[in-house]
Amino acid sequence: MDIERIREYCLNKPGTSESLPFDDTTLVFKVISKMYCLLNMELPFSINLKCLPEKAIELREQFEEVQPGYHMNKKHWNTILLDGNLRDNQITEWIDDSYNLVAAGLTKKEKVELAKQKNK
Repeated sequence: MDIERIREYCLNKPGTSESLPFDDTTLVFKVISKMYCLLNMELPFSINLKCLPEKAIELREQFEEVQPGYHMNKKHWNTILLDGNLRDNQITEWIDDSYNLVAAGLTKKEKVELAKQKNK
């Protein structure tokens, strides 16, 4: 899955915004105010996604493209190398998991805002 398709996929999720808060090469996607995907736009292309701790370890053991989150809390974040070896639906499933995990942790006020955006 290429970086432009990942960008489009993320932007189609309700409440998602994109920004470059860290540098010119790391695109950050947030649901309302919380990060759920960081996309490295320089070679080697990769994404950072949030994950339940148990699943994070399981994915790292199962896929060599999945590594502990670079510059992130390694207990909760994985870095996925976008080297063409993973199926697109696997990547989108992990993006969905990260989005849903982060959305579940939003404040009540943020959840109301997200619900409004989902109903648009």
